[in-house]
Amino acid sequence: MNLQTDSLNINLKYGLYIVSTPIGNLEDITLRALKVLKNSEYILCEDTRVSKKLLSKYKIKSNLISYHKFNEKKNLQKIIDILKSNKVVSLISDAGTPTISDPGNILIKECIRNEINLIPIPGPSAPTASLSISGFLDKYYFYGFFPESNSEINKNFSNLSQLNGSIVFFISAKKFNRSLNIIKKYFSDREILICKEITKYFEEYFRFNINEIDQKKISLKGEITLVISEKKLVNKTSDNLSESDKTKIRKLIKKLSIKEIVDLIKEGKSIQKKEIYNYCLKMKNEK
Repeated sequence: MNLQTDSLNINLKYGLYIVSTPIGNLEDITLRALKVLKNSEYILCEDTRVSKKLLSKYKIKSNLISYHKFNEKKNLQKIIDILKSNKVVSLISDAGTPTISDPGNILIKECIRNEINLIPIPGPSAPTASLSISGFLDKYYFYGFFPESNSEINKNFSNLSQLNGSIVFFISAKKFNRSLNIIKKYFSDREILICKEITKYFEEYFRFNINEIDQKKISLKGEITLVISEKKLVNKTSDNLSESDKTKIRKLIKKLSIKEIVDLIKEGKSIQKKEIYNYCLKMKNEK
C-alpha cells in the first residue's frame, strides 16, 4: 500500500470520489481534486498512461487501477470489494468529469446498491466550458458523442431539433465533415459554435450560421465540441396569448411590474411584447 498524505493530513470519509481532471491544460486541476487524489489509496484511471502525465506533474503516487469501458464489468466486483474494506478510492477519466460520456455509470450504480459513499469533486467539463462562451440559451441538452449510423442520426436529430434549447455534442472532425449535410437538414438557420482543442495552446473557436458553414475555411482535427443554438423564433401576429398566460398575469399583476411580467411571460415564446403589455395594462386598469 502506498497511501500518500500531505501536510494538511486530511481526513477523508471512505468511499468513491468522482474527480474531475483537466480537459487539456493541466493547470485546470482544482486544489481540492489534488488533495483528494493525493490521499486516495487507489485511483481508477481510464488510461493509466494518460493519467500518469497529470499525476506525475503533481507528485501523486497513489496506486493506479486500469478502469475503462472494456474491463469495467470484469473489474467491478474487485473494486466493490476494495471499497467495502473502508478505502478511499478516486475515479478519473482521461479528461473532464468521469461518467459524462465516459466509463463509470456501472460502478456508480453498484456503489448505490451497496450503500457505498459517492462524493463528487467538481471541476473541468467541456460541455459547460463551451456553452459558457456560446452566447446561446443556457437551457441546454447534452447529447454526448454523435450516433454511429446515419439512420440513428436521423432518428435522434428528428427529436432533438424540436427541443427549444441549446444542444451540445462531442464529435470527431472526420465525422463532423461527413455529417454536415445532416446537421444542416435538421438544424437549418441556427447558430453553431465549433470548439477545437479547448484550454490547450492551439485552441480555436469557430462561429457560423449552420447554413453558411464553409469547410474550406476551417481546419479541424481530432475530437471537437459542438454547441448548436436554440431554435429561432418566428415572429407571429399577437393572437397567441394563452389562457394559462392570462391567468398567470392576473396572479402577478399586484406583485410585479408590467416590465417584469412581460419578460417572464415572453421567455421562450413567440408572443409579441406589445400584446402582453396591453393585457397587463388592461388588468391594471380593472383593479
